[in-house]
Amino acid sequence: MREQLPDEARNENTHIRSLRPVSTPEEIKRAHPATDRGLETVENSRSEIRSVLNEHPNSSDKLVVVTGGCSVHDVDEALEYTDWLAQRRLEYGEELELVQRVYFEKPRTTIGWEGLINDPHLDESNDINYGLMAARKLLVNITDKGVPVGTELLDTTTVQYYAGLVSWGAIGARTTESQLHRHLASGLSFPMGFKNGTGGNIKVAVDAVKSAQSNHHFTAIDDEGKLAIATTDGNPDCHIILRGGSSNPNYDADHVKHAASLLKESGLNQNIMIDASHANSLKNHKNQIVVVEDAAEQINNGSNLIMGVMIESNLVEGKQDFRPGQKHEYGVSITDACVGLEETEKMLQILRDAVKKRREL
Repeated sequence: MREQLPDEARNENTHIRSLRPVSTPEEIKRAHPATDRGLETVENSRSEIRSVLNEHPNSSDKLVVVTGGCSVHDVDEALEYTDWLAQRRLEYGEELELVQRVYFEKPRTTIGWEGLINDPHLDESNDINYGLMAARKLLVNITDKGVPVGTELLDTTTVQYYAGLVSWGAIGARTTESQLHRHLASGLSFPMGFKNGTGGNIKVAVDAVKSAQSNHHFTAIDDEGKLAIATTDGNPDCHIILRGGSSNPNYDADHVKHAASLLKESGLNQNIMIDASHANSLKNHKNQIVVVEDAAEQINNGSNLIMGVMIESNLVEGKQDFRPGQKHEYGVSITDACVGLEETEKMLQILRDAVKKRREL
């Protein structure tokens, strides 16, 4: 019989309503294994993105474009977007490495819907085991269609359930300064982008890249769900993301050059992704094309500092309120407002033409 621990119950979990078992990564991976085509999609796209980040003469001069909804709340919508993006990868593949933005976890300033993993039924039932299964299954299906995936890492344990299906990851503005997330990124097998702070501080993202490229030791979970000590080698494939700040956008040439100088001072490759949404768009989705046009102009003029662009795009333009347990309009975001497919197509054409122009130079 197991020896009883000292009775500390009266001092523990006083605000915990319940503790339920969670499915292990191994159980969910067995339920939804990656396909051969999916694994090939991941391997090829990771290799392409690494080549873009590499500053050797023979590295890729493509532009990485991460495009998709602010968040995934309907898997059918996400797969319809996948089909659309798969065709664009065929059309723009010589100039653009297109990656589908598939965000399962949403950081909230106060409260609100926290994403597909946390509340997959959109009714505040918080069926997290189902959410983990749905997220894994969706990534299996997307990669099997030949489209690589990019996602934000908010919870430091859930990525263990689908890391092998991700080609690119992001650490958000609220968590770039988090030591836990820097440690996590140091052990991941795919390229990672760190956003500047919500106030616009770029140095914190530069520091995060430097930290993530170093080795670390921290607690994590293994595939059996057991707590483990992770020892990492560091992730060499990291970059910063300029998303603007509370005072002003930071996508223009002066801000890009300033960010590049901070990277150089820290001994890092000068790789910068531009987030066309958030503070750079002044939180107006219609302004994303303005940001893209400015980034494209910098590329037109021969700049190699911008390695990628992120776009918040969905099947249908705009956003709708999250209504727990109620039917939502198909194809419309329930978090941040997005541009529609027609506007996205225009932006992809602008970026493709910019890459072509830079090659001519």
